[in-house]
Amino acid sequence: MKALTVSVLTCALLSGCVAKNSTGPGLTQDQLNATLEQQQQAYVEQVSAICVSPDQLTQVQQELANLNGKLEQMDETSAVVTPVPVAKECPKSAIGDKLVLGEVEMTYVDEIGAGFATRIDTGAESSSVDARNIRPFERDGKDWVRFDVLIGTGDKATTKTVEARVVRNTRIKQQAGQEAERRPVILAHIQIGDYKAETELNLTDRSHLEYPLLLGRKFMKDIAVVDVSKKFVHGQTAPAPKKAASKK
Repeated sequence: MKALTVSVLTCALLSGCVAKNSTGPGLTQDQLNATLEQQQQAYVEQVSAICVSPDQLTQVQQELANLNGKLEQMDETSAVVTPVPVAKECPKSAIGDKLVLGEVEMTYVDEIGAGFATRIDTGAESSSVDARNIRPFERDGKDWVRFDVLIGTGDKATTKTVEARVVRNTRIKQQAGQEAERRPVILAHIQIGDYKAETELNLTDRSHLEYPLLLGRKFMKDIAVVDVSKKFVHGQTAPAPKKAASKK
C-alpha cells in the first residue's frame, strides 16, 4: 500500500512539473502547490476505491462461508414433495353381486330329494334332468308326470320314482335334420351353495351323458356368471336343503 502511494505521489509530482512547465507565467507557487495537493488527493481516492483491506477481505470470505453453510443445511432439511397419486374410480364390475359358478357344481333338487353333480352350460338355453320311464298322467284335471331318477353312482346307485306337475311341454331339436323331441317341463327348486331358486327342468334320458343334471342360460340369467376354468366352487357335496326363492 505504501509503495502504491509513493508511486501515485511520484506520478503526481511529475504531472505537476509538466503542468508547471506548460503553465503561463501568471501561475504562482501557492497555486501550483494547491493544484498538486488536489491531484494527489484524487489519486489517493481512486486507489482507495479499488483496494480492499485484509480485514475487509476476511469479513467478505466469512460471510460467503456462512451463506454456503446455510444453503447446504437447506438442501439437507428440505423435503422433496412427491405428488400423491389420486386413485381413479374403477368402473363397476360386470359381476357385481352375481353368483360365481364353476363348470361343474353340486346341486340339490327339492322335488327329487337328492343332490347331483351338475353341468353348468352357457351354451344350452334350457335346463334338463335325467329321467327314465317317463309316464304322463292326469290328477285333478291337471297334467302330471311320473318318472324314475337314478340316485348315486356305481354299486350304491338306487332308483327313485318321482311325481311332479307338468307346467308345459317343449320340443327340443338336438341336431339339424333331426325331428324335435317332445319333453314335459316341471318346476323345480334348485340349490347351489347358499343360493336357491325355482327354475324349469325338462325331462329327458341323459344316461349317455356324464352329468345327470344340466343348468342352462335361463337359470343363470341375471343371477350368475360361469368360470369354466373351475369346478365345484361351492363344494363337492350337495348343499343342505333350504327354503327356496321363487324364480320364473
